Amino acid sequence: MAVALLRRARMNPESLLSLDAWQASRLLQRRELRAEDLMRACLDRIAEREPQVQAFSYVAADAALARARELDAGPVQGLLHGLPLGVKDVFDTAAMPTAYGSPIYANHRPASDAAVVALCLAAGAVVVGKTATTEFATYQPCPTRNPHRLNHTPGGSSSGSAAAVADGMAPLALGTQTAGSIIRPASFCGVVGYKPSFGRVPRAGVKSLCESMDTVGGFGRSVRDVGLLGAVLLGDERLARIESCTTARVGLCRTPWWEEADVDTQQAFAFAEAMLAGCGANVEETNDTGSLLSQGRRRHIALPDACGALVAIQKDVMAHEASRGLADEHRRFAQRLSPGLRRLLDEGAAMSGADHAQRLAQAAALGRQVDALFDNVDVLLAPSAIGEAPQGLNATGDPLFCRPWTLLGLPCVHLPFTKGHSGLPVGLQLIGRRGEDHRLLATALWVHERLTQ
Repeated sequence: MAVALLRRARMNPESLLSLDAWQASRLLQRRELRAEDLMRACLDRIAEREPQVQAFSYVAADAALARARELDAGPVQGLLHGLPLGVKDVFDTAAMPTAYGSPIYANHRPASDAAVVALCLAAGAVVVGKTATTEFATYQPCPTRNPHRLNHTPGGSSSGSAAAVADGMAPLALGTQTAGSIIRPASFCGVVGYKPSFGRVPRAGVKSLCESMDTVGGFGRSVRDVGLLGAVLLGDERLARIESCTTARVGLCRTPWWEEADVDTQQAFAFAEAMLAGCGANVEETNDTGSLLSQGRRRHIALPDACGALVAIQKDVMAHEASRGLADEHRRFAQRLSPGLRRLLDEGAAMSGADHAQRLAQAAALGRQVDALFDNVDVLLAPSAIGEAPQGLNATGDPLFCRPWTLLGLPCVHLPFTKGHSGLPVGLQLIGRRGEDHRLLATALWVHERLTQ
């Protein structure tokens, strides 16, 4: 497939943008594609579409082309050799401004790169620029628009990263998630988003929001793409060689918030259930009834009733830890923060450390109960978002369906495979057992192939 796409690309340079990152990587590694040609195609796309989409806070065109030429002239450097990469503007970059989505840090230049940026550069990636983020990766929107429909949100907080990948500006981009900041924009923009297991990726040089939940991940157009990026982020080269699993045990997890999902998400869920069962998957349904029933091939695995508290716990933990992580900005620059962020920090600061410790203990206890579900299934299939990207640019959508998994530190991957009633992307997420990212991505590849066939 990659060779056929390259033949078309040679006739029409714009079609280079149709290459998945893993396809482009193979061609770059074999010297059948020049890094400079791929970078020029991305920069041409940025020049064409950036005025409308506004995915970037900074574009390093000259530096990116110079780096691509260096890579073409030298040896293959690593797994990401020659691949253009967008970097969310909460990651420190020594060669580019880093504003964390806030006017407080306008023109700020860090002294060093974030650890994951350095790892990607060492692996041969070419940073095309800084992608726009919401204010300190929270809720105040940045200028980015959904590339599928410009008057709709792209989601947040990794708004620019998801939009850039969706619109062909870069094949890969880095993001972070504390509530739903990778999975939700991936859903709204129709790309694959991957949030690794908590603690597997270094966070040095990433603006801290919430020590218990901040997680580094990224975006691509396919499961193999995020596996390639994940191999570098996690230091696990198995992720770069993901192959479909031979069998899949998929737990259908509507979650206690199912009634909040709109008809588009519910129809996507029903389609996935029927398709996977028809393809031979061992499909099991997870609910919150507290009962365990057998119905032929289907088993209903009880999701503990207490899990209904996970969303409220996540909100409290995020608010309290944000009030501490952004203590300096809150103390010295309160009037330069958005009103919504000030309210969040005020609420978090009002919580006691003892109450916070109790919430973390509750989360840990619930996490052990949820972990037991993975004795029976490889992954859980659950909503990524309430539905399509909402119209309007004053909010980034509700992270409801992401909060529980982020609180528990579980790896997640969003799979786009259908469209909603107005033609915007809709998909679902797979959730894996903590630390089993390889199994999650292998299962995700198998599932995505069948949902998109």
